[in-house]
Order: sequence, then structure tokens, then C-alpha cells
Amino acid sequence: MKRIAFLSGLIMIGGLSLAAAGFQTPAGRGPQAPNVAEIEKVNDRLYMITGGGGNTAAFITDNGVVLVDTKLAGWGQAIMDKVKSVTSKPITTIINTHTHGDHNGSNEFFGTSVEFVAHENTKANMEKMDAFKGDKSVFIPKKTFKDKLSLGKGNDQIDLYYFGPAHTNGDAWVVFRALRVMHSGDAFAGKTTPIIDANNGGSAVNYGRTLAKAASTINNVDTIITGHSPRMTPADLKEYADFNNGFVAWIKEEIKAGKSVDAAAAEYKIPAEYKGYAVSTFLGGIKNNIQVAYNELGKK
Repeated sequence: MKRIAFLSGLIMIGGLSLAAAGFQTPAGRGPQAPNVAEIEKVNDRLYMITGGGGNTAAFITDNGVVLVDTKLAGWGQAIMDKVKSVTSKPITTIINTHTHGDHNGSNEFFGTSVEFVAHENTKANMEKMDAFKGDKSVFIPKKTFKDKLSLGKGNDQIDLYYFGPAHTNGDAWVVFRALRVMHSGDAFAGKTTPIIDANNGGSAVNYGRTLAKAASTINNVDTIITGHSPRMTPADLKEYADFNNGFVAWIKEEIKAGKSVDAAAAEYKIPAEYKGYAVSTFLGGIKNNIQVAYNELGKK
């Protein structure tokens, strides 16, 4: 239990997929144990599957199961085992919230009969990934959207939204309308400093604005499945938007004071009003966040 708690802590401070990827049997020390995920009931038809990368959602519809994100490579069977524990229906659709391998790494496991869906920028970003080169390109989403897309109808309807760049330039927000639940992907991975992938279009300056737009537009949900942390609420999302907008305002003051990126990074502390927040170490941590913002604001 202590080891599990320790791993969860790593995830909360931004270890995310790196911690999950590192939880393996070292080479030469015997066979690797099978990957085992955990499943939590969100609703009678919706489950959250944790472990092995990003949080996966499994939505049981009349026609089959819709998955949101497929974790790291090698975790497909672990996902399938948990899905089979709650339904005998087949997996028909997979939505990838963004381009990272801890959210789309097991796409291949589910085969070509499944329909893959993502934002158009995520498709373009995935096309650059080595994991989807050559004959693996069939596991890149073919159905895409620009601003909004609805899948299914009635109680099975899923609404996909794009509100602008944040974690990447293709972050999809997935709303299970009848259940009043949303999957935020890593645009809201947890209560940490933002995790910004500028190489895939992520933005420090726009991060808070994008979150605020999501919070104000999607007003028909009560529960948010985050990218890597426990479930949150719309109030948490609004708070996280304020946190990110405040972060950029602080960076502007650092620039105004003539501070270098290194100096600003050394000074940064989580504001006292944001209790329970942590500084992420993922994707270059706080220094990367500040560097991205400096670049966007024209200060090198």
C-alpha cells in the first residue's frame, strides 16, 4: 500500500506517465508481471480506469463501449480486462484526448474495427509520432473535428469540444451529456502547475483562457474525469483556470522586473490561496512553463 501511495504522489506532482512507465520489473530480474489497472464506477454506464498512464473512461452505450484514451503501450489488455468486468459489449469507439503516448499508446491493441476519433490537430500531431509510422498509421484517428462534434444520440450522446491551446493544440473535452460528466484529458491533468507541450502547440499564455472558456461553456456537468488525478468538479476547473491566468500575470511581472527565466524559476512558489497544488516536474517543469511563456510574450 505504501508503494501505491508513493506512486500516486508522483502522479500528482507531475511524474504522470514517466512514473507509470518506470513501474516495471528491471531487466534480468525475472519475468515482468502483467499490467493491472483499477476501475472506479462513476455512473451505472460510465467507469474510470486508472493506472498505466492517463485516466481512461469507459462509456457503455446501447451499441457498445466508447473508450476515452488508451494509456501507455502494453496496457490494452489491462483496459480490456476491466471493461469485461462490467460489460460483455464490444469496444466500438476510441477517443484520444491528445497526442501523448500515455493516452494513445494502446490504440493498436483494439484493432482496426474500432473507430478512432480526435481533434484535427491531434491527428496531425500523432502523424509525427514514431509509434504511428508505416503500417501503424491505421491506428491514427480518421474522424476528426475542429470546434465541436457529437457522437451518438439520446442517452448515448457524447459531445466533443475544442476551446483552444493549453496542454497541446489539440486538447479535446469529452462530455457525456446524459450523465453530466466530462473527461478533460491533460488540459486539466490535476492541480499542478500547467504541463505545457510547446512542441505540440501547447500554450502558457492561452492555458488559463482555454480553461476558463471550457468552464463557462460546459455548464451541464457535475463531475470531471481528469487526465491523471482523482475526479474533480466544475468549481475545481474554474479555480484551475484562475490559477493559470494568475500564473501568467505573475510571469508578466517577472518580465517587467527584468528577471531571467532561471531567476523566475528559482523564485516561483505556489500562491498561498491554492492549497493542495503542486509544482509539476513533467515536460521540463516550472522552468519550461516560464520559458514557454517568455517566448510567447516576446521575452527571450
